[in-house]
Amino acid sequence: MSDKPLSYMPSDGLTYDPEDSKYFDKELLRKEIDRVFEVCNGCRLCFKYCDSFPTLFKFLDEQHGDTRKLTDAEVSTVMGHCFQCKLCEVQCPYTPRDKHEYQLDFPKLVHRWQANRRRDEGDDLRDLVLGNPDLLGAVSRASLGMANVMNKVGAHRWLMEKALGISAKKQLPDFASTTFEKWAEKNGKVKAPDAPGNEAVLFQTCFVQHNEPQIGRDAVEVLEKCGVNVACVEGLKCCGMPAWEHGDLDSLRKNARHNLDLLLPYVRKGAKVLVVNPTCSMMMRREYPELLSKEERPRAIELAKAVMDTGEYLWGIRKEPRFAKAFQSTPGNKVAYHAPCHLRAQAVGMKGRDLMRQIPGVEPASVLECCGHDGTFAMKVEGFEASKRIGERAFSGMKEAEAEVWATECPLAATQFAQHAGVKPMHPISVLAKAYRKPSEGGFKQAVAPPEPAKPEENKP
Repeated sequence: MSDKPLSYMPSDGLTYDPEDSKYFDKELLRKEIDRVFEVCNGCRLCFKYCDSFPTLFKFLDEQHGDTRKLTDAEVSTVMGHCFQCKLCEVQCPYTPRDKHEYQLDFPKLVHRWQANRRRDEGDDLRDLVLGNPDLLGAVSRASLGMANVMNKVGAHRWLMEKALGISAKKQLPDFASTTFEKWAEKNGKVKAPDAPGNEAVLFQTCFVQHNEPQIGRDAVEVLEKCGVNVACVEGLKCCGMPAWEHGDLDSLRKNARHNLDLLLPYVRKGAKVLVVNPTCSMMMRREYPELLSKEERPRAIELAKAVMDTGEYLWGIRKEPRFAKAFQSTPGNKVAYHAPCHLRAQAVGMKGRDLMRQIPGVEPASVLECCGHDGTFAMKVEGFEASKRIGERAFSGMKEAEAEVWATECPLAATQFAQHAGVKPMHPISVLAKAYRKPSEGGFKQAVAPPEPAKPEENKP
């Protein structure tokens, strides 16, 4: 090892592109790891996010003092603590997004490390299970509800923990008896790409498809109430993030190609792709164009330009006459709103929060801290306690709002708050949908007072 101080400038191992021959070169990867760790050690701005940074700083402060002296096991520990919240990239001043010469993107470096690790070690059973939500959903429905029952049985959860490493303490989301897609098909919401007037196409996400179809139904209801001609699609797959979390590039690419095949015909007819889960919109918007093969990237870029968060799209039409403002009920003055990390990573603002302000009297209280769930991290034995600890600031912030109704766009964050803070947040789109209904028709308890009739103008002489 050289005694020469490490430069903060990119090494010859810099790449975040899986198509680059350097991506899977372990020596060049280690050069970049040493260099990025050195920059992070000198900066320490991101000490408060995941445990990667405090662990790195402890190794350097108490043992090594030089990033090049870190053992492979210590590097693995640092990388293993990253759960891809992306907040360090949002906070970092040295990123490619900011066009900084250091070209530092810690989450992408971790993904590169994970892809290299997987190439050497392969997948374990837990990776295969958690990395394929569509298969999990299909198996659960085939069990006719027994999967949901067994997920609440202590002995079964003990066996799951021992066999798979899925924490017995983690409350797992239930699987719906039928999919969102089945509802859409039954109710005539599935439309062909060349159907007249398709303004938007819904990417409902695997969580809505298999776990909470009601969020998708609410999205369709709100969009249609606001005059948006929205189409649903049969056969969409998971965005690929659960597989990419552990470095499974092949599965990510397979799902991405499948979704491109289904969605691009709509996009080419002028439709926007509206996504209800920020993780999925982030994947399609930011990750697909950089992770797919060079041959597929033009199509990925084409899709990315059409992708929008559902709230972002509705916010864009809020001043149009068609935007529905005839709210029949209200959640009250205060709504506690949690900003998902992956929504912040897209830098599109918190439009779901802002849309809730359209409901009479509502003033959301915003919480910007990470909830700690972060994909499958909170489900794992080694991640459960850490996720709870990391999310404590978010739990406290939501409680301090003293609001009866909580909201967040991230459905996994909602499960985290439900378990550790006692309240399950609604999706902002579901808050809007409920507010459009009267209290007697499934709306909030508090009715919205009808607008006062306009006073007739006085006769002028």
